[in-house]
Amino acid sequence: MSREKLKVIRIDDSEWLFFDVGSTLMNEEKAYLHRLQDVADAANVPFQNIYDEAISLYKENRKGDHEICEIHGVSLPKWHIEDEELYPDSVRCLEVLSKKYKIGIIANQSLGTSDRLEQHGILKYIDLVIASAEEGVSKPDKRIFEIALSRANCKPENALMVGDRVDNDIIPANKMGMKTVWIKQGFGKYWKVTCKDEQADYEVDDLISLLNMFDK
Repeated sequence: MSREKLKVIRIDDSEWLFFDVGSTLMNEEKAYLHRLQDVADAANVPFQNIYDEAISLYKENRKGDHEICEIHGVSLPKWHIEDEELYPDSVRCLEVLSKKYKIGIIANQSLGTSDRLEQHGILKYIDLVIASAEEGVSKPDKRIFEIALSRANCKPENALMVGDRVDNDIIPANKMGMKTVWIKQGFGKYWKVTCKDEQADYEVDDLISLLNMFDK
């Protein structure tokens, strides 16, 4: 999609903006590097080798951290949630957008997502949290999107999904009839779009770029 087509988001008919959490509002870089270091330690392989192999897998639209474990015959290390931190622009983005739109979360997260968002100081901008652990269903299953839209009392065409993962966020939201924004952060930025279902309506590199695209 050309950059000329991505100048401004005019979505006067949208009522809800739904965000993913990991690599969308929360920077997971340290957590991913920690996991890959754990894989390197368990496999007795230099970290740089593991990292380079994982990146190569992500660039093939594969789950690098999971598949690198299978390749080296080690168990998937635990996720170090304590390594997660807000992106610098998360607060500003949510603060501004929440004045005009309802804000929701649709995310694959462990138990306690609302509490973690509260601890990071952003729950006050969020009207609805739909997380996989509490709902018993994970993205890309369309049911988690249906749950979110039902509780928001929002039609798909009046909702926009912002996420870093083409497979988990963009494809299912497109199929639901939601508008979509691919935020190219984290390892998800390496995805290569191969078909119409994978093409987001808009692409941005960070949250400030997202904010600046909205028609004020």
